[in-house]
Amino acid sequence: MEGLVIKNTGSLYVVRTKEGTDYECKIKGKFRIQNIRTTNPIAVGDEVIFTKPDSEPIAYITEIKERRNYIIRRSSNLSKETHILAANLDQAFLFITINYPETNLVFIDRFLTTAEAYHIPVILVFNKIDCYNEEETEYLDNVINLYETIGYKCYKISAKNNIGLDPLIEALKDKKTLLSGNSGVGKSTFIQAVNPNFKVKTGEISMVHNKGMHTTTFSEMYILDNGGYLIDTPGIKGFGIIDISKEELSHYFPEIFKFSKDCKFNNCTHIHEPGCAVKTAVENQEISQSRYFSYINILEDTDLGKYR
Repeated sequence: MEGLVIKNTGSLYVVRTKEGTDYECKIKGKFRIQNIRTTNPIAVGDEVIFTKPDSEPIAYITEIKERRNYIIRRSSNLSKETHILAANLDQAFLFITINYPETNLVFIDRFLTTAEAYHIPVILVFNKIDCYNEEETEYLDNVINLYETIGYKCYKISAKNNIGLDPLIEALKDKKTLLSGNSGVGKSTFIQAVNPNFKVKTGEISMVHNKGMHTTTFSEMYILDNGGYLIDTPGIKGFGIIDISKEELSHYFPEIFKFSKDCKFNNCTHIHEPGCAVKTAVENQEISQSRYFSYINILEDTDLGKYR
């Protein structure tokens, strides 16, 4: 039988057939470790082949069909290499909050870099606009201007108060969409706003640390009335880059790649070489300091522990 993985609880997978029947599935041991160095060899969004023995309550996944794409990050489990957030995506919504909690710009750039590498379009969703004071709103507008100038679509919303949701709901139509972001940025509230019948836990922000509390503990796909699919994933603290070489990193910063064509050396790292067009563009404010900092941050990243 064939089906779509719609839920991953860590030990069990829920697979839905085209006829709409759900099966609880496991992976056989050999399949779990064979040539797959991830904490989750199967991800929500995967299309799989499985068998259901008549004598057992659980089905067994025997094959993953070829993935169109996936989005991946460095695993917090240091014994493995990667963690796949979701597979076979049409787009991703990255939820961002200027405060309550604050989303770090480096985190945004790390996510965007990975999405660029795996050819997944990203829409930046700036949530909780009802919470910000004048200074925070001004900063929000500056951040949006930065990313819109690069070419990313940005939307300002309040999921809690149902402000600005219509264009996002329209963008979900007939597409598989990953929702990602730090804990507490409002992904669960957004899902509830899209369809109040979805049973999603929403959480509070820690007043001590201004960080979100984990409410989603596993990945799950929600099937929408307009033909789309929403994939909710646990909030993540950091986004460790994996499987991108230092030589190709600049290709996934569109504005850096644009200026790199004018560098003196073809293999320019844009750090210390003479005749670097990228460094000149940063000095001339044609490339933002924050984006260049993120590029250097990823290039020099060796601290695996900070993504635990």
